Amino acid sequence: MSTKTAKTSEKPEFTGWRAALWPIHNYELKKFLPMGLMMFCTLFIYTVLRDTKDAIVVNAPGSGAEALSFLKGIGVTGSAIMFMLLYTKAANVFNREGLFYVTALPFLVYFGAFAFLIYPNKDFLHMSIETINQYQAAYPHITWIIPLIGNWTYSLFYILSELWGSAVLSLLFWQFANSITPVKEAKRFYGMFGFLGNFGLLFSGPAIIYFSHMPQTLGLSAAEGWGLSLKCLMGLVVLAGGVLLYTFYWINRNVLTDTRYYDPEAMGEGKKKKAKLSVGESLREILRSPYLGLIACLVLAYGVSINLFEGIWKGQIKIAYPSESEFNKVMGVLSTITGFIAILLMLVGSNILRRFSWRTAALITPAVMLVGILIFFGVIYYNNSLLPDGMKIVDAIAQGVIKRELVVSAVVLGVFIGAFSKAVKYSLFDPTKEMAYIPLDPELKVKGKAAVDVIGGRGGKSGGAYIQMGLLTAFAGSALYQLVPIIAPIVLGVVGLWILSVFGLSTKFKALTHDKNS
Repeated sequence: MSTKTAKTSEKPEFTGWRAALWPIHNYELKKFLPMGLMMFCTLFIYTVLRDTKDAIVVNAPGSGAEALSFLKGIGVTGSAIMFMLLYTKAANVFNREGLFYVTALPFLVYFGAFAFLIYPNKDFLHMSIETINQYQAAYPHITWIIPLIGNWTYSLFYILSELWGSAVLSLLFWQFANSITPVKEAKRFYGMFGFLGNFGLLFSGPAIIYFSHMPQTLGLSAAEGWGLSLKCLMGLVVLAGGVLLYTFYWINRNVLTDTRYYDPEAMGEGKKKKAKLSVGESLREILRSPYLGLIACLVLAYGVSINLFEGIWKGQIKIAYPSESEFNKVMGVLSTITGFIAILLMLVGSNILRRFSWRTAALITPAVMLVGILIFFGVIYYNNSLLPDGMKIVDAIAQGVIKRELVVSAVVLGVFIGAFSKAVKYSLFDPTKEMAYIPLDPELKVKGKAAVDVIGGRGGKSGGAYIQMGLLTAFAGSALYQLVPIIAPIVLGVVGLWILSVFGLSTKFKALTHDKNS
């Protein structure tokens, strides 16, 4: 039989609604559903931490949304580099399963300790607001750094919450998935992983809203109420973390022992492996790989653009809703809407991944983000045009020059743009990025991915933070929303680089996949 006849006689694995909505074989459920549960738990924790950390730092004594730029640029970036070095070293000591446990457990321990031990003793551990104000008056050039030092346990909570997304979601989960999932299976699985995982947002969003509002119904003071909210939310984080670790343990004992679900030789792990590389050798190997460099460009561009948008948007939230509980409610609404949109887009994204090219799927995220962010910046620019020269928007609202509703409308618009951008990231950006790692050899999958996701992911957000830090320093006394005319062209350039990187990586991905299949 000729090749042409063989191809025409092949039948698609799925047809009709099954192909569009549930392209999973029944026998694959034993592998697929636990992996989906792992992603659910990881995203649930990530969302609770992401929303809570912002409320804590932005509303800390002497702090504000501008402090986030300095914390990301200094604390998060340095911690990400340190984590990557430790992780790369640990990868030479522990096997894949042990590496997962020793990486994830310390995060969960701190999050539980923060709510039940550290926060109740914050007055003893932190500087007083009077001391912070004195240092800010004495050293105006580091105004936003002082509250980060004075409220150091909040800063540490923020740093570890940021690293959770890179270390556990981007690195541990997807590295595990990439090591046990062939490319053909990934085209069906990865979008559906996101579909199940984003139910975590639907659960976390209402939970954040409920536990942020609950203390008011009990008649507690603001401080007591926020402390109770933290205990409830971090209790859920620790519980979900326990489920995550047990599910990973169960998969290793009951799924990966069956060659129907995992064939080490087919994944390139049954061959004789190279000697494990040192930290320095790993970094040199990564720097020599243009392929990894292009993946890093995607991650960096996403991080910079979303951080520039969120820095301005969170400043608007602080103006419209100036308390931890109110701030957290807005973030909870964001997570809930993101969950709804993401679940719908996951179904669409799964079909795009299977029906269109990798390049087409990878280009959708930068296009959506560029349009949404520029619309948001346009609204902020219009609101700024209504302010008298030199007047801050907080003073303008207090004096009745403009209405608070203008800021609230900007916050609401930011919620929908942020939700849609994150949903597109989860449904298309993450799956296409993770697929790009699959053709690599096992060494680069582990250490190359560690460097790209942790350094690139955190470096992307820190890159946005450095831009904001530079602008806030150059235009001392200005707020981020006043710098929109400068920030908007920067976003345009970053997304342009992102799109060029997609085209370059697409060519290399097709060539590498073809070579590996051959």
